[in-house]
Amino acid sequence: MRSKLIGLAVTALAAPAAVVAVAVLPAEAAVAPADGGVYTLAVGASGKCLEVVNGSAENGALLAQAACAGTTRQQWRVVSSAGRFNLVNVGSTRCVDVPSGSGVSGVQLQQWGCGDGTKVNQLWSFGASSAASGKYRVTSAVSGLCVSDKDGSTAGGNPVVQETCADVARMQWAFEQVGGNPNPTPTGGGRTWPNTADGFAQGTTGGAGGQTVTVTTQAQLNQYVTASTPYVIRVAGTITISPKGTELRVASNKTIIGVGTSGHIVGGGFFLGTGVSNVIIRNLTIRDTLMPDDDPGDDAYDYDAIQLDTANRIWIDHNRLSRMNDGLIDSRKDTTNLTVSWNHLVDNNKTFGIGWTDNVTARITIHHNWFQNTRTRNPSADNIAYCHLYNNYVQNTSSYGNYIRGLTKGVVENSYFENSRNPYYVEAGELVNRGNILVNSPWDSGKVTSKGSAFNPSSFYSYTLDPAANVPALLRTYAGPQANIGT
Repeated sequence: MRSKLIGLAVTALAAPAAVVAVAVLPAEAAVAPADGGVYTLAVGASGKCLEVVNGSAENGALLAQAACAGTTRQQWRVVSSAGRFNLVNVGSTRCVDVPSGSGVSGVQLQQWGCGDGTKVNQLWSFGASSAASGKYRVTSAVSGLCVSDKDGSTAGGNPVVQETCADVARMQWAFEQVGGNPNPTPTGGGRTWPNTADGFAQGTTGGAGGQTVTVTTQAQLNQYVTASTPYVIRVAGTITISPKGTELRVASNKTIIGVGTSGHIVGGGFFLGTGVSNVIIRNLTIRDTLMPDDDPGDDAYDYDAIQLDTANRIWIDHNRLSRMNDGLIDSRKDTTNLTVSWNHLVDNNKTFGIGWTDNVTARITIHHNWFQNTRTRNPSADNIAYCHLYNNYVQNTSSYGNYIRGLTKGVVENSYFENSRNPYYVEAGELVNRGNILVNSPWDSGKVTSKGSAFNPSSFYSYTLDPAANVPALLRTYAGPQANIGT
């Protein structure tokens, strides 16, 4: 069911008029790709250029390499989006696309309509090659794989695919500018990020003071997350978890952080159980435990990205969580002093559930998160003593948005709801809402949108509200993993 969510969009990504064919610039003119620039992309293994086969304007047209000619089928406009970039073909105005968001190495890339520019299977990052000066690896946000000239062939018409990243000639691309007006963006979008938690998780330090290690395998990751001593664990590259659905048991005093945008956990997640405290999970992509035999309910396999059962002092920040067979985040059984910030929660059925308890003791801050193309639990907040939600972007949620359940006292402020059914409402608890913007986001009959006085978040901690109107642009740029975190 969720495979169809990839590519859901509500507006068209504007594409400028076609750039006329030009002579290809010499190799020494290769430049760093930047937002607004138009480039040809020549691969190191063959010297040939990325193009749309036959110059097709159709969705699903495949990508291949051909002798560089500078025609519009070989010209690509770089467009900044959601902290990464789209590659928009000048001839067709369609985007380089990973078919169905596949995580399989060897899949041939295609073009597809760009929509509003935020489809995660059309987002790419550019990393300078350390082996070939002036060339870049192009990495998919959805798969963590790199754009490659299949098998390093020199033949015209050879497929352009995604493969496990390596700094080798078939994955090293020279960007030759042929037009546009590049607008260079500093690393991390020019914004720096604190290494300390805010909100109710303030004081969380993770593995600070312990040894810093870099991991690239499941065995290494499991060794350090389960250790009894503090660690800062840097995840560099894609780690595929086996058996599928395994949730690694995280012990107290850990920081698990992706190196730039490279850290992917595929096919599994993390579990923090009773007594676990002082943990930071940051700057990771955690994805892909969907089980097709469990559609549409996702009830048979409890494969979460992050599950918290009676944990304390937890900071979940700048992650991209998607396509999990149960929840993206499950905060259960009185987990408290939790802050969830700057995450991209996308393409899922059950998104962020909170509760599974009759007690009303938990304290949770949820701010600057992008809920996109999801159905339920955005979040579902049950029996929380204090639940503060602010500056969230809730987009394309088909069942409900912020659901204040049980005896929760909730404050929802300066958030932006777009195409979100039942954007926020309360039942037995209390809800204060203020400063929110709603676009095409109606309530079903009988929903209660305000009740009681809830609580005053500023009596617990200081915080700064962004204007609700700025939230979509802010989160499209900064939600999810950032290039300048963990490096």
